Amino acid sequence: MAAKRKKRSSGKTFRFQLSLGGVVSIAVVSFCLFLWMFLLGVWAGQTILLPAARPVVSDKSGKGKEAPRHLVSEVKNRQVGTAAQK
Repeated sequence: MAAKRKKRSSGKTFRFQLSLGGVVSIAVVSFCLFLWMFLLGVWAGQTILLPAARPVVSDKSGKGKEAPRHLVSEVKNRQVGTAAQK
């Protein structure tokens, strides 16, 4: 019997050739993308873990009949401050 011949693949092979400038530019773009994603993740993590300031709930059993005194004083200070600026 005759030896079997190997079939050559008819598909073309692709080859990427980059200069040093091309490699450096890809590295810089990748670094910027990773840095942006890191900063975006830090920002999102802070907004999830540290939500916006909420009023303090008092431990009294009155269930919110009165606002805590320190919040009332802050509101009065803001009103006086805005009136003085006008």
